Amino acid sequence: MTVMSTLMARQFGLPPAETTDVRVQRDLRVPMPDGVDLLADRYSPRGRDRAPLVLARSPYGRRGVWGMLFGRLLAERGFQAVVQSCRGTFGSGGTFDPFGDERADGLATVAWLRGQDFYPGSFATAGPSYLGFTQWAIAGVAGAEHRGMATQVTTAALHHMIYAGGSMSWATMTAWMQDMERQQGSFSLLRRIGGRKRLGRALRTLPLTEADRVASGHRVEYFQQWLAHPGIDDAYWQPRQFADGVAAVDTPVSMVGGWHDFMLPWQLRDYAAMRDAGNPPQLTIGPWQHADEHSIRGWMADLFPFLGAVLTGSERRAAPVRIFVTGAEEWREDAQWPPAGASALWYLHPGGLLATAPPVESEPDRHPYDPADPTPSVGGPVEPAARPRVDNRELEARADVLVYTSELLGEPLEVIGVPSVELFVTSTAADVDVFARICDVAPDGTSINISDALCRVRPGHEGPVGFELWPVAHRFAAGHRLRLQVSGGAFPRYPRNLPGTTGSGESSGFAASERQIHHDPARPSVLRLPIPDGGSELG
Repeated sequence: MTVMSTLMARQFGLPPAETTDVRVQRDLRVPMPDGVDLLADRYSPRGRDRAPLVLARSPYGRRGVWGMLFGRLLAERGFQAVVQSCRGTFGSGGTFDPFGDERADGLATVAWLRGQDFYPGSFATAGPSYLGFTQWAIAGVAGAEHRGMATQVTTAALHHMIYAGGSMSWATMTAWMQDMERQQGSFSLLRRIGGRKRLGRALRTLPLTEADRVASGHRVEYFQQWLAHPGIDDAYWQPRQFADGVAAVDTPVSMVGGWHDFMLPWQLRDYAAMRDAGNPPQLTIGPWQHADEHSIRGWMADLFPFLGAVLTGSERRAAPVRIFVTGAEEWREDAQWPPAGASALWYLHPGGLLATAPPVESEPDRHPYDPADPTPSVGGPVEPAARPRVDNRELEARADVLVYTSELLGEPLEVIGVPSVELFVTSTAADVDVFARICDVAPDGTSINISDALCRVRPGHEGPVGFELWPVAHRFAAGHRLRLQVSGGAFPRYPRNLPGTTGSGESSGFAASERQIHHDPARPSVLRLPIPDGGSELG
């Protein structure tokens, strides 16, 4: 046991260590079919060479925090762990091509494990984010010996996350690209810290194809490929997309997510696919971001009981689903997600009113959209350095943001599930973005964002614009108000919508446009809220 492992175990509330004597084997060479070797470190409790085995495959290194969380801390609690660096990272051979090689490399690594003296006959996989994606890459095809997947803040549907709503998760993916390009080599931490200013410039860069050079100092081939291949049906995505196979996975899966994590909607779609196929995962969702301290505590609280259950036969937790309800500030347990319930319809009305009564004859509301002064992103599922829920009043005061607010709620209103909107939108531009956001308005006027999403509407679209917002579990208190924002973007979370924009971000210029939001009986724009049984659906 080291000082660091002791401190981290205490910080994350881990179960007591079974041993302080851990053997670490560094830089084990794992051969791939194409002749490349990937490097791995093995952590094992000394004297237990065939302890239950956990595999973690990471592009972020196998030492430091990753070796501690998914190596040493596991070994101190009776497991052996192999932490491998993905292709092209931290000494592993080949070229890092995000998401593209993980199935072949993962299966080759499993084959190598089977040939080792320490292999106990079965294994589990573990890890968050990209480490979770490497698990989905081999899910269902690694054999019956794959006994469990401990996944956190991840999804099998990477394309849908990268191209959220038909636009691109611009700030998230550009920041990730920059971090990946700066994480290796001398003074990598200083270079990553110094890169924040460059990132700001990169997010504002046009065309988009120049952003990688601004952020990292050089062309990044995989970033260029993302921009050149936005469509899910493009051949580029076929070896990088495993969502279609999720329903067939019969391996036990644990999912830990956060309400403010940028992967949550697609993680819950993975959950739904397995649930509907009769193999519902264990699910935990807390009030966390992608990888903040609270999120990591949630991962680790779930990790050891789950691995013990699938590898050693210890008892699984009683409640399959455990979620934190914001506003109520309490944990709830249930048999499934979302809980049983119904939808409540809240209609947009003239004068900025949001109400359960159907709309009346009225003129549409109008708002401008100017890519030279784009509607900014405020709060939301962002990087851990920023606050996910903030006061939106300054944003709502802008001319390019429409606001619809309910009367005072006479009783608490619980919303648990996936809200959605159906908005009748017309525009002077053929290609538009529609951003919708739910806020909780306190008696003092503070307007806190709760759930949102963006939808890119392509030329030729007819009828209402319908799309799902962020999954949510929130209680609106009596005396508060429910609010819906509608605008034309959230920059730089999503890129600016420019007239004539191609996938590479080339554009004919910064032309402003006007959008109309209709709310009359023939074109009723509506917010749909998932209300659990026993929750109020009236204001």
